[in-house]
Amino acid sequence: MRATILLILLALLTFALVPVQLLALKFDWKLRRRLPRLWHRFALYTLGIRVLRHGALESRSPLMIAANHASWKDILILGSIADVAFIAKQEVAAWPVFGVLARLQKTIFVVREEKRRSGDQVNEIAARMADGEIVVLFPEGTTSDGNRILGLKSTLFGAAAAALPGEGDGVVLVQPVAIAYTRVQGLPLGRYHRPVAGWPGDVGLLPHLKGVISAGAMDVDVTFGHAVEFRKGDNRKVLAANVERQLRDMLSAHLRGRHQP
Repeated sequence: MRATILLILLALLTFALVPVQLLALKFDWKLRRRLPRLWHRFALYTLGIRVLRHGALESRSPLMIAANHASWKDILILGSIADVAFIAKQEVAAWPVFGVLARLQKTIFVVREEKRRSGDQVNEIAARMADGEIVVLFPEGTTSDGNRILGLKSTLFGAAAAALPGEGDGVVLVQPVAIAYTRVQGLPLGRYHRPVAGWPGDVGLLPHLKGVISAGAMDVDVTFGHAVEFRKGDNRKVLAANVERQLRDMLSAHLRGRHQP
């Protein structure tokens, strides 16, 4: 009953915020960056997801967050922490519900297979970061089961290279952020609840959402790693390897209960 009431309230909040967000997008008000964070926080409260933060978001800019990706819930979690813009594959724009929400947050959609469009997409990423927006990249390129880090695709870090200024000794900061689903109703999240934490994609949205709500309160540990400075001439494979190592260490520490606060 509580979950039903909260979902209704979330729907009402969504309908109330959409017209405001559409105006903010049309006139490019700064409010367009802030409203999604409010919505994400209430959505997490509705689902009973508590976010525990370890470390701090890098204060310098331009900043790109490179995070592991297990579920659509990762969007809510990162969106609740800061005013961010996500990079997503073009197919997401056509998804029911998620596609609409992504467009309302002015997600940057990329078509990886069409090189003729990559220039425009790269330019948009660079312009958004130059304007002070924090861009979120999921460099695994797909979702995992939440237990491990898949190999990172170094080509996706081309967005960081694109954000470098054309002249001078500019730098882009890439900060690894590990998302670990660790507890359900205060107990360690075991193998039984892993399908609730992750969303591999072969399960329908509604059954998965029902499972998340039925599971009850869930704790998520979000750990901020050390930002990596990326400069003109730096190797993207080296950047990807550094980020991957940090993500693996941070995720493993939480899943095995070895993290030191």
